[in-house]
Amino acid sequence: MPADTLRIVPLGGLGEVGKNMTAFEADGEVLVVDAGLAFPRDEHLGVDLILPDFSYLRERAGRIRAVVLTHGHEDHVGALPYLLREVPIPQVWATRLTLGLVQSKLDEHGLMQAAELREADPEGGAIQLGPFRLEFVRVAHSIPDAVSIVLETDAGR
Repeated sequence: MPADTLRIVPLGGLGEVGKNMTAFEADGEVLVVDAGLAFPRDEHLGVDLILPDFSYLRERAGRIRAVVLTHGHEDHVGALPYLLREVPIPQVWATRLTLGLVQSKLDEHGLMQAAELREADPEGGAIQLGPFRLEFVRVAHSIPDAVSIVLETDAGR
């Protein structure tokens, strides 16, 4: 893949409610935005949770730079413990409230040491994660401390 190419791979959350997860691939590295789950409907007898398909990320193990979370709703963070069990993730970035919710979830699953948890500060300016430049922008949502992410690579914004 040429250096100025960005591959965007929705792993869930497109055309459905829940399972929000998108992989961005540039310069041989992968950044994952959100790691959500979905709750079963009536026709899913015996199913407790519905997770995104992690196979794309398993195939790229060792090339994943980080998981970045936009907010603390389960459809955006609920699959994180399951992802961390299957795929090595060096860092998880999120705002303070989202990080607090995630810490509780990871502690419950015995995964507090699975990844370095990093606090994203929307007022602190952009951060650089390999070929990805990220800026966290506060947005209004039904949960506090939600952000959208401005993602920039050599391929553009």
